[in-house]
Amino acid sequence: MISLPATVLVVRPRAQALAWVDELAALGVAARALPLIEIVPAPEPARVEAVLAQVEAASTSPVLVFVSPNAVLGFFDAAAAMRGVDARSLAWPRQAWAAATGPGTVAALRECGVPDERIVAPAATSAQFDSEALWAAIAGWPWAQRPVWIVRGNGGRDWLGRQLRDGGADVHVVQSYGRTAPSLAPAERAVLAEALDLPARWIWMFSSSEAIDHLQAIAPAARWQAGRALASHPRIAERALALGFGTVRVVAPAPVAVADAIAEMRGG
Repeated sequence: MISLPATVLVVRPRAQALAWVDELAALGVAARALPLIEIVPAPEPARVEAVLAQVEAASTSPVLVFVSPNAVLGFFDAAAAMRGVDARSLAWPRQAWAAATGPGTVAALRECGVPDERIVAPAATSAQFDSEALWAAIAGWPWAQRPVWIVRGNGGRDWLGRQLRDGGADVHVVQSYGRTAPSLAPAERAVLAEALDLPARWIWMFSSSEAIDHLQAIAPAARWQAGRALASHPRIAERALALGFGTVRVVAPAPVAVADAIAEMRGG
């Protein structure tokens, strides 16, 4: 049980971290942004636009699998930049499907104008939001020779790609954004220093193993035995435990789930 008021450290990319801080505040949870991943634009925007052109010209029902909100935003931004238009003015191809791994990605697709009836994703009540949950929702689709593009950043698992290829799909990968180590602002470094000095006053919210890797690189001498963390996936929890965090709990990647977990940890 936490004896002192705890502040949640949201370590998502800066824009998303700030949005989470606002959502958690609306739920009565104190939070600060400490972005441990930097998002950069697509390295080859012309390739992204070429994928969109192929999807637009397809006579079948192609599927674009978006692995994160950043994958969505990077895709539309890159394609729009190459066409010299605003990203929100792009029309989603009527015959195409947009597959999403979770609610955040679904929200980004809607923001970019993709109709709900062309979005497929795990149910909102799903216990987990990841490639496995998405595959459970689409495994029964006809995949033989179906064109599929997995839209993602640099790196990442290929588990879903293997399932699709085994099902006969014609799978391609396109990088719509990049992830790099963060460049922390002075105020963010001050938050990090306080979190290292007073671990009982903070709870880390991890949604990426890569963020944990960056944390280890930024603070290589830190000792994490007194640290507490929430993780959005069991694999991420395992990485936090491997770093040395004394307490790690898996929660759904949604602000309300984090708020509920914090209340339970406080004994509320």
